[in-house]
Amino acid sequence: MKLIPILAVMIASASAADKLNVFGKEWSVPVAADWKIDQQDGGEVLHLVQHRGPVPGPRRPIQFALADLVNYGTLIVDADVKPLGGSLLIVFAYRDEAHFDYAHLSVDPGSKQPVHNGIFHVYGGERVRISSEQGPAAFAASGRWYHVRLMHDATTGSVSVTVDGRRVPALDAVDRSLEPGKCGFGSFDETGEFKNVRITEKR
Repeated sequence: MKLIPILAVMIASASAADKLNVFGKEWSVPVAADWKIDQQDGGEVLHLVQHRGPVPGPRRPIQFALADLVNYGTLIVDADVKPLGGSLLIVFAYRDEAHFDYAHLSVDPGSKQPVHNGIFHVYGGERVRISSEQGPAAFAASGRWYHVRLMHDATTGSVSVTVDGRRVPALDAVDRSLEPGKCGFGSFDETGEFKNVRITEKR
């Protein structure tokens, strides 16, 4: 009897746009109360404290903070991230809730869990893996900090991610269907922390 109201709230939350101000930028999030900002060692830390699983329909993530960007040629995203579960994600080339790409960084290799540890594409339906399943996992374990760098060339569509300076083959892909868009951080259905975020846009 209560299923329809609950689904309605979940869908409304996923399409809403609260705002956070951190790392020198304004970020859009589904629900601001799911996030916390504090200071550690003289710098800002963004905490994702409440996960939200995908809403009914095509399976794709919804729980991330997004920053508006200009019409870049190359995007470089640097950040220190701490997965508190098994994974985190970096969203890029975001047009709207049904059209975006994301890097899923996980403690599982893609060869073990094909929907983990890879580059995924959302284009009007469920997320689809567009990178190799082969190679090591991005994270050795949860609960510790990693430095990640994502590079997206909007001209060629290529994207690559390094973790602590190490290339992760499963996080290399090419997608020419999406142009430059918003980028951000979050998780599919877990929690985590983010700090030392720097976004560089090159024309």
